[in-house]
Amino acid sequence: MPYKTTAELPEAVRAHLPAAAQKIFLEVFNSAWDQYAARDDREALAHKVAWSAVKKQYQKHGDRWVKS
Repeated sequence: MPYKTTAELPEAVRAHLPAAAQKIFLEVFNSAWDQYAARDDREALAHKVAWSAVKKQYQKHGDRWVKS
């Protein structure tokens, strides 16, 4: 399901990503959700696409995500 705010994101996303990265995740997830409406694996695919978008701008250093 699409997310209206970052507060609705999964705990794993909220707990680990900085606010700007959460916004990227939310926007890309919602876009992918719409784009893959006909697919049975829609939610899983939208999560993969969103994480991929975050990883293009952020890197994980230890347990923190920082801007690349």
